Amino acid sequence: MKFSTLKRHFKEGARNTWRNGWMTIASIGAVTTTLILVGVFLVLMLNLNHIANELEDDVQIKALIEVTAEESDVDQLEKNISSISGIESIDFSTKEEELENLIDSMGEQGQAWGLYEQDNPLNDVFIVKAEDPLETERIAAEIEEFDSIYRVNYGQEYVDTLFKFNEYARNVGLVLIAALVFTAIFLISNTIKITILARKKEIGIMKLVGATNNFIRWPFFVEGMFLGVLGSVIPIAVILIGYYFLTQNMAVLQQFDFMTILDFYPFALQISLIIVGIGASIGIWGSLMSVRKFLKV
Repeated sequence: MKFSTLKRHFKEGARNTWRNGWMTIASIGAVTTTLILVGVFLVLMLNLNHIANELEDDVQIKALIEVTAEESDVDQLEKNISSISGIESIDFSTKEEELENLIDSMGEQGQAWGLYEQDNPLNDVFIVKAEDPLETERIAAEIEEFDSIYRVNYGQEYVDTLFKFNEYARNVGLVLIAALVFTAIFLISNTIKITILARKKEIGIMKLVGATNNFIRWPFFVEGMFLGVLGSVIPIAVILIGYYFLTQNMAVLQQFDFMTILDFYPFALQISLIIVGIGASIGIWGSLMSVRKFLKV
């Protein structure tokens, strides 16, 4: 396509956007409302996903070793665990180190455990981390079958709940976003339909003098894109201002190590591009629906 032709399409699309007056405002308003809701859901989804991934990355398997195991048994056990597929790392922790970690983790209350330093009731352990957190249960089950293993802990109930919540949040978010996007597409489609009907005679004349189908259709695609992009301006501003305020007031949540949200930058740039992309796509798709249905060229 020649640059001059493309320029003409953009001019015509902008003119159509201006001509439709209140319908244009209604469509932009619908896209704006939709994209604000979509943007909020995206921010929530992406940050929940970020928090869930951090929690998933912290999932570890603790394989407690029998107190009667000899050094050779421990060496053989490490080889057996290493042979399991999907393991990222294996670390050995003595019962003295485990007691020290327990005391540190419990703060002042943990000092009572200091009485057990001479008669340590804990076990030596292998701390195993899976490459894929979803493989944790399988790996734990395989480790449990080895000799010299007393017990395997990986917080099964907590891990299963975490994975299910993460999957549920993603699915619900995607369904809600899809419903909102469909609503905006429908409204833009109606706006383009009105434009087509209002210019029916003009389109007929253009066809008679030899205008190609694409030449006639392109300005409507451009108009839809304009509606979508213009409708994304306010949502981007609202979401970025709100998110910046949130990142500057995280003192309440910072007491919890797992409650870390995505940094303002580059997240601000990423969410802005996503919203503009969704807005433009909504506009173009809405135009496409109307052009196919009402523009018989």
